[in-house]
Parts: sequence; structure tokens; C-alpha cells
Amino acid sequence: MNYLQYYPVDVVNGEGTRCTLFVAGCEHQCKGCYNQKSWSFCAGVPFDQAMEDQILADLKDTRIKRQGLSLSGGDPLHPKNLTALLPLVQRIKHECPDKDIWLWTGYRLQELNAEQQAFLAYIDVLIDGKFIQQLADAKLLWRGSSNQVIYRLKA
Repeated sequence: MNYLQYYPVDVVNGEGTRCTLFVAGCEHQCKGCYNQKSWSFCAGVPFDQAMEDQILADLKDTRIKRQGLSLSGGDPLHPKNLTALLPLVQRIKHECPDKDIWLWTGYRLQELNAEQQAFLAYIDVLIDGKFIQQLADAKLLWRGSSNQVIYRLKA
């Protein structure tokens, strides 16, 4: 898996101060997408053990308290990205059980295959649905268009 950007401190993509990872690769290619450079699975740089370790170190850093990790893209739930992201989210839940994980995907919750559904066991908040330009609304919190749904999977 490749990723395009990692923000060790982010206050935009989810509640509280967070770490945010933008993965590469998206088959949805929504018209009006603000992150078209993320569509290619070859974009960015390879996600490696050093990057995984950096994310965990940042989540554990007590100098800047972070509420959790946000995964966006691209599409973190694309099958090509699940293999790299599953060990990351499992490790976060094991080593940092007090941190939450938010994930944005163009897939609808009802359409997820078994592998994608299993991944959700580690996700606290899911924002689903393709960006639809005709339904775009800049006033929406954490969503680009009104068809997208925020699911709080864990209390």
C-alpha cells in the first residue's frame, strides 16, 4: 500500500486532535473529488514498518495528546489497502486502547464484503458513501455531500 500524506497533528479530520493518514488508491473516482491525486494506487510512497511505528509513537506521545487516528484517502477500505491497514488498526487497539479510529470510505456500509466488514471491528467511526457533487454542502461536518453517513460503531 502507498500513502500520500501523514499528519501527526490534525484537528480537521474527526473529533479532537488526531493523527491522519491519507492512503493511495480509490476506484470510485467521484466527480468533484477534492483529492484526485489519491486515485492512483501508485501515488505517494510505500507504507512501511517505520511509518507504522511513527503513527504509534505519535499516538503515545504525551506532549500532544491525540484522541486517535483518522484514515482517509483514497479509500482505506479498498481491498488493496486492507492488507497493510489491518495490522495497523489491530496494533493501535492493542497498544492504545484509549484511542479511537475514524475511517472515510466511498463504499456504503451495506455493500461491504466480508473482509471489509471484519475490518470494522477496529473502527470507532465510519463515514461512508461516495462524494456526490450535486449533494455537496460545505456546512456538513466531516462529510462532503449529504448522502454520506456518519456511523458511530463504538460507544
